[in-house]
Amino acid sequence: GALDTGARSARDAVAEADLVFLAAPLAANMSLLREVTDALPRGAIVTDVGSVKRPIEELAKEMVRDDVAFVGGHPMAGSEKRGISAADAYLFENATYVLCPPEPLPWHPSRINNLIDLLQALGARLLMMSSHRHDALAATVSHLPQLIAVTLAEYAANVNSTDPTVTQLAAGGFRDMTRIASSPYELWREILAANNGPILDAVAGFSAALRSLRNRLIEEDEPGVRSMFDSAREFRDAVPTSSKGFLRPLADVYVAAADRRGALHSITKALFENDLNIKDIELLKLREGTGGTFRIGFDSAGDADRAARILTADGHRAHTLET
Repeated sequence: GALDTGARSARDAVAEADLVFLAAPLAANMSLLREVTDALPRGAIVTDVGSVKRPIEELAKEMVRDDVAFVGGHPMAGSEKRGISAADAYLFENATYVLCPPEPLPWHPSRINNLIDLLQALGARLLMMSSHRHDALAATVSHLPQLIAVTLAEYAANVNSTDPTVTQLAAGGFRDMTRIASSPYELWREILAANNGPILDAVAGFSAALRSLRNRLIEEDEPGVRSMFDSAREFRDAVPTSSKGFLRPLADVYVAAADRRGALHSITKALFENDLNIKDIELLKLREGTGGTFRIGFDSAGDADRAARILTADGHRAHTLET
């Protein structure tokens, strides 16, 4: 049911379209825009979903007619998985969706009302900004974290090559920090090339911050290190938890479980019967004969709080980090 009609070419697909999404990788979107630009009907709206905006906006300024509205888009939602099996009907719900109208506008802003209405109907939270500003911010909050996750995972792998105990110790915090390191390089190759300048600036800024932390540790500057922790916590706590993005974290519940047959089943059964969807589960520790603790991840803090209440009422010892 995903497709109502098909077309033999991209030009045929857009011939009668009011709204066109270019939803391929970055370089392919550029090629698609070149291919379809002459076939677009008068009054059509064209957008893309790439995570770098300046290159395709510059191409659109050269190629797209004045009677067609092009506006770059970037939904801040997704995962490290790909393919039709990873499709999510609620992908855009509560997700920040950036739109980058070109400057200056060759058309009246009302021309993209249909696009705005559709995205809002999908539950997205719209944010308007220039492509230059978007690419600089994306380098900081999306592209840099990917590189940090990759570097951290590779560093741990190198240590693990001489001491395999690393994999036994790398539990919840490490897994949360490196989850996006599972993203395929094919997806990121074009992003790193297309947004090279802002990414290099972000890497340089982060490297300077890391050197500053190292210097404070060398100098045993406890107040300075504490100040960094406090500042980081204050900023992290200010990041909205009700919106989704590339680094959308899971909300965890910790459940004590006895070392007996069926212990895990009783936990998952209670959650299933209350329509709670488990996104991740991990056994943190287990003592022979005494039991252990399961970390269970949910999509939202609300689901985690509800799960903790349900499990507690069902006779389990369960809590979130906030309770």
